Amino acid sequence: MEDNFIKSVDPTSPLCGKVQVGDTIVSINGNEILDVLDYKFFAYDRKLDVCLQRPDGTRYSIEVKKNEGGDLGLDFESYLMDAPRACSNACVFCFIDQLPRGMRKTMYFKDDDARLSFLLGNYITLTNLSDREVERIIALRVSPINVSVHTMNPELRCKMLRNPRAGQSIEVMRRFAKAGIVMNCQIVCCPGLNDGEELLYTMRELEALWPSVHSVSVVPVGLTRFRERLYPLTPFTEEHAGETLDLVEGFAETCRKKHGSRIFFCGDELYIKAGRDLPPDEYYEEYTQLENGVGTLRLLETEFKSAVELADEPDGIDFAIAAGISAAPYLDRLLQYAKTFFPGLKGHVYAIENDFFGRSINVTGLITGGDLIRQLKDKELGGRLLISQNMLRRREMDFLDDVTLEEARAALGVPIYPVESDGFALCDAMFGLLPEVKLPEREQTNEKFYRYNS
Repeated sequence: MEDNFIKSVDPTSPLCGKVQVGDTIVSINGNEILDVLDYKFFAYDRKLDVCLQRPDGTRYSIEVKKNEGGDLGLDFESYLMDAPRACSNACVFCFIDQLPRGMRKTMYFKDDDARLSFLLGNYITLTNLSDREVERIIALRVSPINVSVHTMNPELRCKMLRNPRAGQSIEVMRRFAKAGIVMNCQIVCCPGLNDGEELLYTMRELEALWPSVHSVSVVPVGLTRFRERLYPLTPFTEEHAGETLDLVEGFAETCRKKHGSRIFFCGDELYIKAGRDLPPDEYYEEYTQLENGVGTLRLLETEFKSAVELADEPDGIDFAIAAGISAAPYLDRLLQYAKTFFPGLKGHVYAIENDFFGRSINVTGLITGGDLIRQLKDKELGGRLLISQNMLRRREMDFLDDVTLEEARAALGVPIYPVESDGFALCDAMFGLLPEVKLPEREQTNEKFYRYNS
């Protein structure tokens, strides 16, 4: 396959000088290599017999000796050595279906690929796995896998995912659990669908698969303003968020007493919607569900306070921090905490409303460049503006609306520094130890600059 072509060979590779760009790996120690999972699994041993194929179809073999677990140092045309697998569902709560038209094409691609779940932590529904793929995951011990569950009621799962196979894939989870495959799970909670008694049923069914089901996040559905002709969903109210927290926390405490782990954790957004304080640091155990916004703000605070106690004097330059409506009050409290140690620290936190997706979307990672520019244009920003790295695509360094970091800098007239979601990194940036910003090479254009600067 075209995606399987060797694109480059690392100079330190044991195959350097022996293989050529454009060759493909056919097998390792007699095992057919179909994709990156096969490649990583069968290339683990110290001694390998690698069979390759030239572009003209000629095959040849090379014996390799390396450290156990050492990398072969090959880069392929595709990271997966195969095309990514698209989602076969039409979930009633799908965020991608709630995007406006006209965004870059990659924004509309829905992946549901078990390989990306294992390698990158993506969440998958299991609905497009064949029996052969299920057996291969079990045979290769692909673990952990992140699973979007949403409900363990087969009929309701078919309704929510709008896929007639969605209920059957619950049995795949049970097969994985029986084989000892570890799963971290996610429940996107939708009022009136999978909440209340249905949520309690789902938690009981998932608890029965412990310890293979290692952790479960319960997060509120996110609804943008672009929901015309989509399934009618309602957002969480403060009261309903509180009821859901009580249900999950109560069941989680029962699990803690039985198993030594809560297993079930609610996303930060539910606490914010309910107007409640976040649990203490020790509540989150291993912080397994950070990618789902579970304990993110608590860990940030814990790290930040430790960093402040070790920090040197700040550089004295005024700065500003931009964050979503949800996170801004927490960041302001961290700033005030730092000022108790260093009264000369000069900064201001600005909460950015999400006009692009709709004001019900409050998370920092979905702030667009246009909203950032419009709402900060006339504000006092000092000598630097700090934003979350999550607002940007890491390589391209642009926002979800394609406004580039350079354009935002030019429009606001201040250096902008993307900061990792880490309390130590945040403290450093506040105090003047700024992260390196690597901008990609690209053609210069002012089209979007004028559009968002007007």
